[in-house]
Amino acid sequence: MAARPLWAVQRLQRLLASGTVSQSRGWLHPFSTATPRTAGEDCSSEDPPDVLGPSLAEQALRLKAVKLEKEVQDLTLRYQRAVADSENIRRRTQRCVEDAKIFGIQSFCKDLVEVADILEKTAECFSEGAKPEDHKLTLEKVFQGLSLLEAKLKSVFAKHGLEKMTPIGDKYDPHEHELICHMPAGVGVQPGTVALVRQDGYKLHGRTIRLAQVEVAVESQRRL
Repeated sequence: MAARPLWAVQRLQRLLASGTVSQSRGWLHPFSTATPRTAGEDCSSEDPPDVLGPSLAEQALRLKAVKLEKEVQDLTLRYQRAVADSENIRRRTQRCVEDAKIFGIQSFCKDLVEVADILEKTAECFSEGAKPEDHKLTLEKVFQGLSLLEAKLKSVFAKHGLEKMTPIGDKYDPHEHELICHMPAGVGVQPGTVALVRQDGYKLHGRTIRLAQVEVAVESQRRL
């Protein structure tokens, strides 16, 4: 092997003594314990490659989209259930209202059936085969039947809150009385009060359901 120049030997000795190598060429001393570095490792390991940035962002957006889609499905399902429950409630309410209209007077009709029974028994007193001498007895039975019928009707009316008005002597009220005509005020009758009732009026639980047809006393002697 050819002898190296003196200056080259001296430079090599200095390099071996310092333990450094030229990193620009990517080689190390044969006895060095340093790990070789490639050209791609020249970048700092603390800085992540730019290629991972968009990938992580896209993954985060996908997870958020899945979460939002699940929430939308849950809200849609809850909305559909609420609409169905509302429709069921509406149908039940409508059915209850219709039943109330049809069967609301069921109790009243049941009591009126008893009145109809009394009328039927009273009508049986007038049989075609009755003898003339039995007329007196028949009239007595009819009177008893009518008296019982009146008492039963009053009982049914009171039970269901139906009250007959007695406006004689009361001040004329257009909300309760229907004026038929005027009549001269007599002794003890104040003008503007009800002097005569032509047809009875009725109230149901305090509400007027039929006006009483009345004549009202006035000071004038002229009748309308």
